Amino acid sequence: MSIFQSFSGLRKLIKSLDFKSLQRISEKVDLPAVMEAVSKMNDDDLSKMMKMIQAGGGHKKKKPEINGDFYSLGQTLAPDDHEVLQRVRDFMETEIRPIANDYWNRAKFPMEIIPKMAALNISGLTYHGYGCPGKSALLEGFVAMEMARVDASISTFFGVHSGLAMGSIYLCGSEEQKQEWLPRMQRMELIGAFGLTEPEVGSAVAGGLTTTCRRVGDEWTINGQKKWIGNATFSDITIIWARDLDDQQVKGFIVRKDNPGFKAEKLEDKMALRTVQNALITMTGCRVSEADRLQNANSFKDTANVLRMTRAGVAWQAVGCGRGAYEAALKYTMERRQFGRPIAGFQLVQDLLVTMLGDLTAMQTMVYRLSQLQDGGTITDEHASLAKVFCTLRMRSIVDHARELFGGNGILLQYDIARFVADAEAIYSYEGTKEINSLIVGRAITGESAFV
Repeated sequence: MSIFQSFSGLRKLIKSLDFKSLQRISEKVDLPAVMEAVSKMNDDDLSKMMKMIQAGGGHKKKKPEINGDFYSLGQTLAPDDHEVLQRVRDFMETEIRPIANDYWNRAKFPMEIIPKMAALNISGLTYHGYGCPGKSALLEGFVAMEMARVDASISTFFGVHSGLAMGSIYLCGSEEQKQEWLPRMQRMELIGAFGLTEPEVGSAVAGGLTTTCRRVGDEWTINGQKKWIGNATFSDITIIWARDLDDQQVKGFIVRKDNPGFKAEKLEDKMALRTVQNALITMTGCRVSEADRLQNANSFKDTANVLRMTRAGVAWQAVGCGRGAYEAALKYTMERRQFGRPIAGFQLVQDLLVTMLGDLTAMQTMVYRLSQLQDGGTITDEHASLAKVFCTLRMRSIVDHARELFGGNGILLQYDIARFVADAEAIYSYEGTKEINSLIVGRAITGESAFV
């Protein structure tokens, strides 16, 4: 660019300004003096000045990073744990986000992701031995959040397999059972499911299982139904909990998909977690070997130990769902323009965003402490239940505000927020409803049981 061309371009730029703009500029600078100084510039200096002017004076405002971890809790993780979390984030962003809406819309599960997920080496993350990593519950929580931040269905699939199914064997199985099943499940060569809830028995499972079992020789016969059993349409094994007709205690069983009398049917027409393959399981004279009975599951207290551990994970999932909705909404408001500016610049929008961030940050700090209690071995049922109650309530509020910020676009699947809103409803209900978990906490703080 020659001096003449640059100087001519500057003159055209000045001429393009209206009178008021010129007047404001002339009040701050001596325009004739500026023009004289410009005329003495060499080609390089003049070209640089023109680029600065065309770019807004070189002071273009940089947009803040979209990050729902406002208190930087993730930075407290050890470097090797942070590397694990980064691998999970990369996997979710590159492998899951591009396909999440399509599979959710079709209510199908992307089976092709299982080997890729296995390569992350995160199944049975907190278990020691049997090929498991032996990491902290805190890292496990962050992993659940990171998955749900992109797709709560994938987080649920993983939680059922790694938490409920593997956890049942890890906590309640014999050493021989752990050796037989856990290494292959850790490598995700076998996929697990967990069958506790029944068509007519949800919250009352502690004292009212209708699925029964009875031992005859070296076999057990199981009869009954289980409902809402995630992964069960394609799982290799399903942990089934049944009431022993002889002593009325709850027993656990590793039921193989080809066991006689076992049938799993996919539940259709769900409005939430559509990618998760939930099943209605019917067992009619289902025969299971004594060798496949969980040898250390002898009452519902043993089942409750598994649920306590995984309920904390559900609270983290609620945080992830809320975080995904918040970050999607924040990004949208920074890009969506109305009245000549991004809607992020309007007061009412910022008020909603800050309300969402406050809820999200409170949730994050609560589950962070919950996982610390879990790592310290002092977590109780009421600790996990309070986190489940609070985090799912706040998650609902966050996705509601996010949906509001998207306006009409919020009902379109392509913007993700509709999926977050729907999936939040399932997270709100499973692993104990708000009411049941509230009664668990209420019993702990009052000493009075209000269940019946």
